[in-house]
Amino acid sequence: MFTILAVIIRILSNSLSNVFQKRLTQRGMNSYAVNFYTYFGLSLISLFFINNCAALSHKVLLNSAVGGMFGAAGNYYLIKALSRGDLSILGPVNAYKSVVAMIFAIFLAGEIPSFAGIFGIALLIFGSYVIFDTTAEGFSLKLLRRKDIKYRIYALIFTAIEAVFIKNVITSSDILTSFVLWCFFGCIFSFLLLAFHRIRLPKQDGFSLLSLCSIVLSAGIMQYSTNFVFERMNVSYALALFQLSAVLNVFLGWKIFREKDLLKKFLGSSIMVIGAAILIIF
Repeated sequence: MFTILAVIIRILSNSLSNVFQKRLTQRGMNSYAVNFYTYFGLSLISLFFINNCAALSHKVLLNSAVGGMFGAAGNYYLIKALSRGDLSILGPVNAYKSVVAMIFAIFLAGEIPSFAGIFGIALLIFGSYVIFDTTAEGFSLKLLRRKDIKYRIYALIFTAIEAVFIKNVITSSDILTSFVLWCFFGCIFSFLLLAFHRIRLPKQDGFSLLSLCSIVLSAGIMQYSTNFVFERMNVSYALALFQLSAVLNVFLGWKIFREKDLLKKFLGSSIMVIGAAILIIF
């Protein structure tokens, strides 16, 4: 029951984090700044738990560093995508993470998709066709040239790679140590991105501070619950369940940002969730 509760918390906190990120970028805050503030706030919170972390080996530190690099890049592109596109469109795109994983499995592990896997891909494509049909470009190659879609795909790839290293850290230590290191290394690499692009941190008003605190809280809960689930459940099953946030993102996009075509997007995202679940599990 604790695992199921953690899955529900993860789904809710992930979608809420997306909402706060989109709101903040809509008010003009740079995506690099939002990315850094998120990890910086989480790092400050992590200082209270650092004494409870397990002993750090070279393997744990290496996996944490590489995971932090991909995580910081993935989170930036996610925020960047949300600043430009609809939550109800970008949320379901994450279901394609299972296709990315399958492609890597074919070339790196020689795993050939089964009939169920092919059926899952067909559902993903059909579901995305239903959703993308609500856009001006429709379901076409032209859609991939949209910056919000490209940024979301970049985020998908980077976070999929990040998940592998997070799992390695959890296996070699524990979920708290993995969480703390995720915060610290994410802060380091998000700061490097900020400095490389010479982004100045803006002064914050009350709304921005409240939104940043909300992002830090929801992102922290999301990541810790993710680690909790990964420790207790097969990662493939967990990833399948996490796709349910796509349906919630469609609802939140309609309710909060007044995005249109709710029923069509809801139907398409539901089909994509089923396809992702079949693809991941089988």
